[in-house]
Order: sequence, then C-alpha cells, then structure tokens
Amino acid sequence: MRRFHINNLKLRNKLVVIYFLCVFIPILLTNVVFYNVTTNNIRNQKAADAELSLEQLQNELRVVIEDAAGSAYLYYIDPVLNSHLNQHYETNDQYIASLAAIRSIFNRSEKEYKTISSTLIMTDNPTILTSGNIISLNEEVLSLPWYEEFSANNNSYPYLYVTEKSISIIQALDTEQTSKYEHLIKIDLNMDYVKQLMELSSFQGNVYFMNDKNSVHYSNDAELSLVAGPISFSEIKQPQKALTFSKTYYNNRYLGGWSLYGVVDEEQILSEVSQTAQFIVLLAIINFVVPTMIITMISSSIHVRVKKILSHMKKVKGKNFEQIPYDRARDEIGELSVEFNRMIERIDNLINDVYVADIQKKDLEIRQRQAQLHALHSQINPHFLFNALETIRMRSLMKGESETARTIQNMGKIFRKSISWKKSFVTIREEIELIESFLEIQKYRFGDKLQFQITVEDALNEQLIPKMTFLPFVENASIHGIESNPGIGLITIQIAHEAQSIVFVISDNGMGMSEHKLGELQAYFSDDQQMGDNVGMKNVFTRLRIVYGDEFTYKMESEVGAGTRIMLRLPMKELE
Repeated sequence: MRRFHINNLKLRNKLVVIYFLCVFIPILLTNVVFYNVTTNNIRNQKAADAELSLEQLQNELRVVIEDAAGSAYLYYIDPVLNSHLNQHYETNDQYIASLAAIRSIFNRSEKEYKTISSTLIMTDNPTILTSGNIISLNEEVLSLPWYEEFSANNNSYPYLYVTEKSISIIQALDTEQTSKYEHLIKIDLNMDYVKQLMELSSFQGNVYFMNDKNSVHYSNDAELSLVAGPISFSEIKQPQKALTFSKTYYNNRYLGGWSLYGVVDEEQILSEVSQTAQFIVLLAIINFVVPTMIITMISSSIHVRVKKILSHMKKVKGKNFEQIPYDRARDEIGELSVEFNRMIERIDNLINDVYVADIQKKDLEIRQRQAQLHALHSQINPHFLFNALETIRMRSLMKGESETARTIQNMGKIFRKSISWKKSFVTIREEIELIESFLEIQKYRFGDKLQFQITVEDALNEQLIPKMTFLPFVENASIHGIESNPGIGLITIQIAHEAQSIVFVISDNGMGMSEHKLGELQAYFSDDQQMGDNVGMKNVFTRLRIVYGDEFTYKMESEVGAGTRIMLRLPMKELE
C-alpha cells in the first residue's frame, strides 16, 4: 500500500481541501463566535442599562416619598396648626374663625407639592368640626387597616403605608406632650404621577415595591393582583430566564428596609439578537454558497487549462533557461514538469538565438540614427556660411565702409564657433551669442532697415540644447521675411520656460505667407525623407525629433502682409 502524500492528490481535490480548511470551517467558527460574542455583549449592555434604569426609578420614587414626608414634617412643626388642633372651642363660630386663620397652610401645600393627591388631618378633639382637610378621628377611621398598622408600629416619625392603589405617609402630630387629644396627618401620593414614573422609566420589565419581609405591596405587573393584600415575592411566577435587580433603601427612617425589585425576561432582552439571527444565517449561507461556486469554477478552469498546456508542451517541445527539478509527484503539475524537461535544450537554444539577433538589430539601428544625426549636423555649416558670405559680398559691392571689418570679425566668430564645438549640445547663452553675431552681420547688410529684440530668462542661460537649434529660424526670418519688407523689419526673439518646457518664440513683421503656402511648408517639415528648400529649418526639425521624440512640438503662424511667428517647445531635462 502506497504511503499518502499531499503531492499525490489531484489538483481539484487539493482545492477542495483548501476550501474546507481555509474558507468553510473559518467562516463557520467566525459566525458562531460572532453570534455568542454579540449575544453576551447585548446581554451585558442591557443588564447594565436595566440596573441604571432601576436605580434612577428608585431615586425618583424616593424623592416623591421624601417630598411627602417633608410636607408632613412642616405640618408637624407648625405651631399655629398645633394650637388649632389642641384648643377647646366653646362655640362653632369660634372654631370657624380659627379654621379660617390656618386655611393658607393647606393652600400652600397643594401648590408646592404636586406629587401629593390629598392631605388629611385627623383628630379626636370633639370640638373640631369635620371640614375640608381636617376630619374626625372616629371609630370608623380607627378600624381602618392603615391605622391599625400605624398603631402597631408606634412610630414617632413618618410611617410609609403602601397598598396596590395608594402610597401614604402617616405621622402623629404630638408636639405638645400635655395634649389630651390624638392628632394624625395622612398624606396620599398622586398615584397617577407614580404610574407615570413607572411608564416613563426605561426599565424593560416588571418592578415590585416590597418591604423588608419581601412582601410585595405595589407593582406595575399587569398580571399581578394585590387586592387581597401584599403577596410574598416568592409566590410570584417569574420567567424561565429572568434577570433580577434589587435596589434597597438604606439609612432612611420611613423607607428603611423597603426596596425596588426589578425582573426582566432575558428572551425579551435578546429579542433583537434573535431577529438578527436569521440575517446572520443568511449571510453564512451566502458565504458558503458563493465561495463554493467560485472555487468549483476556478478548480475546473485550472484543471482544464493545465491539461491543455501539458498537451501543447508535448507537441511543441519548446525551450526554457533551467530545468525543473524532477519529483515523482503524480498530479497534473508533476506530469507537466516531466514533459517540460524534455523540451529544455531546444527552447534554450531558440531563446539565445533570438536574443542575440535582437541585440544586433538594435545596435545597427542605433548606429544608423547616429550617422543620420552627424549627416544633418554637417549640412548646417556650409549652408550657413554660404549665406553669410553672400551677404558680405553684396554689401561690399554696394559701397565701401569701415563696418566691413566688424562684419568680417563677426563672421570669423561664427566660423570659429561652428568648427570649435566638439559636443552636440550647447547652452542657450552660447546659442544667443551666435544669433547676435549673425544679426550684426545682417544689420551690416540691411542697415537701419533691420531691428531686433532678444529676451531670455536668466534661469535658462545654462540650459543645454542641441547646437544651432534657433539660428536657422533667425536666418530664415531675416532673409525671407525682412528682405522683402519695404519698411523697417523687426525680429523679436523670446525664450522662457513653462511647465518644465523651454519655449522659443521668434516673430517678424515681414511679408508673411498664404495659408496654402504655410500648409505645404508644414507638410514638408513633417516628411523626414524629403529634402528640398529651407534646408536649415528642415534640419532643425529632424534633429529635434531624433533627440526629443514626441516631447518636441512646434507651431507656425503666418499671415500675408503681417509676418510670421514660430514657436518651439522643448522639454527641460538632462540630455545624454
């Protein structure tokens, strides 16, 4: 039995293994972990929010109860009220007069404490009539549950009495120890306000208000009935998965031992996660199905293409630089390696032959372009010197002047420069010096009829350009433009830089040329093979295309009777 090895698996089976190990299992684990982490985070966040909400509700309820207790204390310490309650009235008129004096006490309470629904003062003073907020502490009142519970606790401070429908603060008004009467004050909270606190609370569950014996006296649980009296919290049915929160009132005489107990159904908290579970499952299915389809398509494509390449290599018997190390793998790549090594020698020889032939061809092309450049350079000097000497000759025939010596001196300078330039490139400053010498010779010929103006940016003086790039255009402007102009001829030369380019502009006010003639001239300059008139300018265009390629551009404008304008644009860069 052969030993298992990964190289013995087919390529398609390898891709399937890669898919399960690198895609299917990681995505499955990622979704499971993501769901669990999300569930725990939401549970913890909801629990923290519920804890905070219950604490806030506890504080709000404490404030309401303390306000009622504070109101009871104000009645307790009021000397006028105590005097009114303990006084023995001989007549009803005397009592009514005393009652009118304390009426403002109850009005102030109703305005100041809006959380209180009613305030009742009860007394067993037989001379006090039942009226408004003061009633008689008779046998009927003494038999009520709240009075029995209050009497059993015998509290000298406010007592909290809670039922399903009311929350009350009860306190004895016994500031005068010698009083022979019993007085009580009972303040009922506004239960609509208490219910509103429960409804507006962000606590998402049931809240139970119970005493220190875990007896529930009040709750917002709609399924719980406390009509028969308080119920032990242990008897209340709770959700299977319940989160419970407890907030106990401490260090408080009348709230001590009372607590708020909150219960939240965990399934309700995690309902949002349950709603998104379907979306997560859908994403998981998409993550499984789409990669499966893609990998199936790619594996099929690779398998077919590798078989096709193997078949072609068996037929072609081509070439490569080095052999693939042979191993006894039985997959498609192993078979491809075997057939590839059989073709190695012939492919290597073929590549070497083609490479050497290509190098020789490129070397020949370079030599041909260099020869073409040298030939174009050699055309400049004889042509230029012939025109310059002809100018001097014509001027000398016309009249003899001392300027001839200076003209010949400029001519000698031009000649020396033309034969002394060893390199193919010169600075713009050197080119301008040559142009100025040529224009001085032309002024010798034309006299005051020729005027010229040269403007060069200082930063461009040392910029290298091919030699005699601008001079042929100056020569053409002076001979063909100014000579035929009956008036004063003006040649303007401007050299500046723009966006990493050298811009050379030459214009004259000569006779110009027609649009048809301008088109023929541009077609002639664009044809590298044709060589006719305007040899100097044609030479420049050809040399600049060889040196700069497509980075060199030019523009020619001319109008009959208005002159000609030529603009050359050369790139600013280091030239070899």
